[in-house]
Amino acid sequence: MHFHKELDASGLNCPLPILRCKKGLSDMEASQVLKITATDPGSVKDFNAFCMQTRHELLQLEEENSAYIFYIRKRSN
Repeated sequence: MHFHKELDASGLNCPLPILRCKKGLSDMEASQVLKITATDPGSVKDFNAFCMQTRHELLQLEEENSAYIFYIRKRSN
């Protein structure tokens, strides 16, 4: 999947992956895609809730080698 920015939150526990994501999205343009990798199993639930609350779009979730890879499209203002 095409993305504009990539962040690695591996080894971090809640709420740090979400905080990294929020900061990463803050300097991106609307409709750009952020790829973020996390290893905390709770991040699946956390990113789903984050996207519902902020109206960013969770485009795809992949699981690879005990890591969760999220592709999030920044919402239009």
